[in-house]
Amino acid sequence: MKKEIHPQYKETAIRCACGNQITVGSTKENISVEICSQCHPFYTGKQKLVDSAGRIERFRRKYGKYQPGGRK
Repeated sequence: MKKEIHPQYKETAIRCACGNQITVGSTKENISVEICSQCHPFYTGKQKLVDSAGRIERFRRKYGKYQPGGRK
């Protein structure tokens, strides 16, 4: 490898908006993120599930009068 062309690799801290801090190795210093695994709804189990049953029922009401094979 050529000398003095590679960036310096050092230990740095990743800070989340929730206050969580993770120490990692990186070429950048003081990394800030808005969301991490400690506050993301998918990882915390507080994920809001989208109920699509309402859309399916609306579709069935709208197109329920049409029977399969209606046109011949």
